[in-house]
Amino acid sequence: MPRKARIDAPGALQHIIIRGIERKRIFFNDGDRNDFLDRLEDILKDTSTSCYAWALIPNHVHLLLRTGTVPIATVMRRLLTGYAVSFNRRHNRHGQLFQNRYKSILCQEERYLLQLVRYIHLNPFRSGLVGSYESLCFFRYSGHSVIVGKRKNDWQEVDDVLRYFGSGKGSARRRYGSFVQEGIEEGRRPDLVGGGLIRSIGGWEALKETGTGKMRLKGDERILGESEFVLEVLKTSEEAFERKYTLKARGYDLQSLAARVGALFQMDPETVCSPGRYEERIKARSVFCYWAVRELGESATRLANKLRISQPAVSMSVRRGEEIVKDMGIELLPKE
Repeated sequence: MPRKARIDAPGALQHIIIRGIERKRIFFNDGDRNDFLDRLEDILKDTSTSCYAWALIPNHVHLLLRTGTVPIATVMRRLLTGYAVSFNRRHNRHGQLFQNRYKSILCQEERYLLQLVRYIHLNPFRSGLVGSYESLCFFRYSGHSVIVGKRKNDWQEVDDVLRYFGSGKGSARRRYGSFVQEGIEEGRRPDLVGGGLIRSIGGWEALKETGTGKMRLKGDERILGESEFVLEVLKTSEEAFERKYTLKARGYDLQSLAARVGALFQMDPETVCSPGRYEERIKARSVFCYWAVRELGESATRLANKLRISQPAVSMSVRRGEEIVKDMGIELLPKE
């Protein structure tokens, strides 16, 4: 059975789970852990990806991320490929490091953000890496110690979590700490790893008409949320897939995209993709990058090679292009 495509969108909250192949260790020492975190920091900053929670366990990793200027798939590919090469070199090994592909779960933020922050940050305790809540507060390889103020980390979204617990930072940290401690009694939470109420065999309209009692439904491990949220996410995902299919059916690739952008900005397609700091060329190149990443699903790596710029520059162009498209009111596919 073919595996399902990942679901992602700008601003989406994603619970990422990375496991070692055959559940083997992916961290042997602090050098490994620090290398992973250094790479994570660089990539998060390059791609404007937000991180709300994280925990490194010897044979797996949990991350709670919000998609930024590039898809989560691009973020993870850069992170895991770079780390695996470095890990293999350090430990004189060869072959695959991670189990199949990582798991990504798109989450309903208002219902599950705090639940997931607590769940992820309690992983070191549940795994036996620390023996008490007090030890967890000083554990170096989890974001919990950062939120309670025992360690500093400028790439983790601390204030966005603490604002749920009050306006004063000190009191908010204490309330957050109590919230996490309360979660210890809950034990493991299999309900927080996806599989919300999902998709109908008979299609969207049939599901809406019949409700949940007259048709067999199945879980979708890519999504964590209430039924309405799940339905909306899948509908949006289906529409995005159909849009990409339509673009490909009409022959859209990077070459035809450059021609489309060139026509809009009255310049040759080659000029759109060539280096230069002229204002119009920067605007055209930014729109090209935005549509290439968001509409065609191109990777930042391929665009960086084609445009002869860095991956961070591609990410900046995507952000700029999004604003330009909105300001100009233009679309890749003209309305018929």
